Amino acid sequence: MTLRLNGSTSGYTEIDAPAVAGSNTLVLPTGNGSSGQYLQTNGSGALSWATVTSPSVALTAATSVASTSGTSIDFTSIPSGVKRITVMFNNVSTNGASSKLLQIGISTGIENSGYDSQTALAGATAGYGTSTAGFILYGSGAGESLYGHAVITLMGSNLWAYSSTCRIATNYMQVAGGSKTLSGTLDRLRITTVNGTDTFDAGSINIMYEG
Repeated sequence: MTLRLNGSTSGYTEIDAPAVAGSNTLVLPTGNGSSGQYLQTNGSGALSWATVTSPSVALTAATSVASTSGTSIDFTSIPSGVKRITVMFNNVSTNGASSKLLQIGISTGIENSGYDSQTALAGATAGYGTSTAGFILYGSGAGESLYGHAVITLMGSNLWAYSSTCRIATNYMQVAGGSKTLSGTLDRLRITTVNGTDTFDAGSINIMYEG
């Protein structure tokens, strides 16, 4: 059966039930709602006006760490369910020429093998580097300051993709990319150097993660 609502001068609007209809009662709301709202049901036939909401992504920043001493800097207790981590560098340097290295790990510790990682230097001269021990960030001299960020993104099944763009010295930039499959759920990361012995002597590092 069709319910037809005729216009005051012409035309009509019809509401029709399916050919094989169940017995349903839909109760309309008492008001007209607001512009942009839509009708939703509570599952029991009561209709109400609802507002479209945009999905929110929670961004959580850790506490910034001074990169002024030590051979490595760790961020731990990263919660499960994180799908992207941004590592931010401000004026980060070491006392040696070894490239920086970003390593990730699970509850049993940092993993230092199985990475597919390459970096390249762009500027007055060119250079490149590779590493299977971590995600590499190009470095070519003591005291060079690293400014920028590195991003790792979960692709699924503990596979993480890596990319980075940073300024490392006047007239020089480094770019990098790679991937790594962890043996479990990521909960920590480390910033160190390829040789593992150069000491951080300036700047700060922080991370931001999102689910």
